[in-house]
Amino acid sequence: MSMIGDKPELSLKTVVYATDFSLCSQNAGHYAARIASYASATLLVAHAFTLSQAALEVETGDIRLSQQRKDLKRLLSREALLLRMDSMEAIPTLLEGDPKDVIPALADSHAPAIIVLGTHGGGWLERGIIGSTAEKILRSSQWPTLTVGPHVKPVSSQTFPFARILFATDFTPAAALAATYAVTFAEVFGAKIDVLNVIQDDAIEHPDRLSELQTRFFSALDGLVPQQAKEFCDPRTYVAVGRAHDQIIEHIRDRSIDLLVLGIRKTSHLSMEMRTSGAFRIIVDAECPVLTIRR
Repeated sequence: MSMIGDKPELSLKTVVYATDFSLCSQNAGHYAARIASYASATLLVAHAFTLSQAALEVETGDIRLSQQRKDLKRLLSREALLLRMDSMEAIPTLLEGDPKDVIPALADSHAPAIIVLGTHGGGWLERGIIGSTAEKILRSSQWPTLTVGPHVKPVSSQTFPFARILFATDFTPAAALAATYAVTFAEVFGAKIDVLNVIQDDAIEHPDRLSELQTRFFSALDGLVPQQAKEFCDPRTYVAVGRAHDQIIEHIRDRSIDLLVLGIRKTSHLSMEMRTSGAFRIIVDAECPVLTIRR
C-alpha cells in the first residue's frame, strides 16, 4: 500500500474528446468541455474513421476530398463549435485509422492529456460490437480516460463539478496511482471522497474472520489519504463484502456519487483484458462517469 504524495495539481495540456456523434458521445463531450475549462486546457474534438471503398476511389490519385471526409469535417466543426466555452479553444480533429491506435496517439502528441469518451453499452451482443471500441481505447492508452456510460444523466450545473468522488481500491500499485488522481480531482472540483474496498466472498476462509478483515481494511483505507488531503476532501472509508461490480454500483447509487475512479491492471479483478471484464461492466452500468488509470 502506497501513500499519496504531496498536495496534487491537475496538470493538463489537452482534453481529447473522442466522438462517434451519438447521444452518449454528446454527453461525454459536455464533460470534456467542462474539464478542459476548469484545467485551462485545449479541447480536441476527435473522430477516427476509415475511408469507404467509394471514398477511397475518389481520393486516390486525385486532390479532391471525398463526400465522406467532407461530411465528417462538417460534423466535427459543428460539434466543436457547440462545445466551445468562453476562452476555451475547441479544435475539430479528424483522424484516419483505427480509434484504438489514433486516439491514444493524439493524446501522446499533446501530453499531458486526458481522454474522454462515451459508450453505448446495451445487451451482451450489442456490447460486444459497439462497446468494443471504447474498451480498446481504454486498454491501449497510457493516459487517464474518463468514460461516460449510457446510464449517466446529461451533464448540467447540478451534476458538474463533481461533488462526491468514489475511489475503489484493491490495494494494488495501479490503485495507489489512481488514488493520486482521486485526490487531485477532489481538490480541483471541491469534492469529497469515499474510499471503498470490496472483500470478495471467496477471500473469506472463515466467516468469523470477517470482522477482523474489515478492521484491517478500514485501517489500511484510512492510510491511503494523507493528512493534508483529508483537510479538503473529507474522506470516508467503506468496506463491503460481495462482488466488486455489485458493491461499487450500489455504492454509487446509494451515495449519489458523481465520479468513480478506478486503477486498472491486467491481473486485477477489475481487469480490462477481456471484453466482458469487470471494469467495463462497471463503466457500462455506472450512473456516473468513470475515470480509469492504467498501470
